[in-house]
Amino acid sequence: MAVKKVGEKYKCNVCGNEVVVTNVGGGELVCCGKPMHEMSL
Repeated sequence: MAVKKVGEKYKCNVCGNEVVVTNVGGGELVCCGKPMHEMSL
């Protein structure tokens, strides 16, 4: 899933790492070789 806006939260379903977007540069967040999934608010 491509990053769209500042403040979005993503989580790795493999290791549990969580990321909060602070700068949108496009592209997809990947962790443990798999795409990260946006967390519901």
